[in-house]
Amino acid sequence: MSSPEPAAGQLHPLHLPPQKVAAGTYLVQAAQQGLGAPLSVHLNSAVFQGAEPIIVDTGSARNRDHFIKDVFSLVEPADVRWVFLSHDDSDHTGNLAEVIEMCPNATLLCSWALVERFGNAYDFPLRRCRWVNDGDSVQAGDRTLVALRPPVYDSPATRGLLDTSTGVYWAADAFATPVPGGPGTAPATDVAELDPQLWWDGMVMFGVHALAPWLSLVDRGRYAKTVRNVQGHRIECIISGHSPVIGADRVAEAFDMIGRLADTTPPPCPDQQVLELMLHAMGEQ
Repeated sequence: MSSPEPAAGQLHPLHLPPQKVAAGTYLVQAAQQGLGAPLSVHLNSAVFQGAEPIIVDTGSARNRDHFIKDVFSLVEPADVRWVFLSHDDSDHTGNLAEVIEMCPNATLLCSWALVERFGNAYDFPLRRCRWVNDGDSVQAGDRTLVALRPPVYDSPATRGLLDTSTGVYWAADAFATPVPGGPGTAPATDVAELDPQLWWDGMVMFGVHALAPWLSLVDRGRYAKTVRNVQGHRIECIISGHSPVIGADRVAEAFDMIGRLADTTPPPCPDQQVLELMLHAMGEQ
């Protein structure tokens, strides 16, 4: 199986090996180069092993070959019992059809909103679906999973996933940040490797412009309560679609940063002038 060819000026995602983040828990990693800057953006999914293995999100179609190889190096397709979809963005659903076909014993954990929104692109096997709302729990063999919506999100279908046995929290798109790393440079895989100011600036840029532009509209007290409610669970490690791993020693700091986003003025969003400069630099004008 081959991924679609990239457009001019873009590159195939950089392949990174799976990263163990807890017992039987692996981050399945790729990264794409940022537009017009020596930055990379993580494109992550995850695998939870155990008595009833779980695939968490299905990656990008452009990274299909590496995604399939990495996921099924960690778990046999016939052993997979659950496929969790956090939301309907293409970099989280890109290999859904392939995974469901390869894993005949898997139940698809998702939401009603996701099925309604994504049903125009995929024929959901409804008899294999289980819909979960924020706060619902699912017993997956030796793991108890809690659907826990992150404080920031770009789709009403979004559900995060907390594994209570390890304290690993899949935060969907929340905590997203670009990291240093142009072509030929391996991006950071743990936020401990990032300069603190760069981490904050990246979370502001992505959090406001690419994820939750509604943050400036929220009631500050209710938003702060939402952040506290999520943080109040026993979260030992945060993994998400577009961030390096946030280990136990940085979890509190990460939630503090998320809490401050609503009161932050972001830098200007790139506009047409920026696009023209990028095209000129790529020799396409």
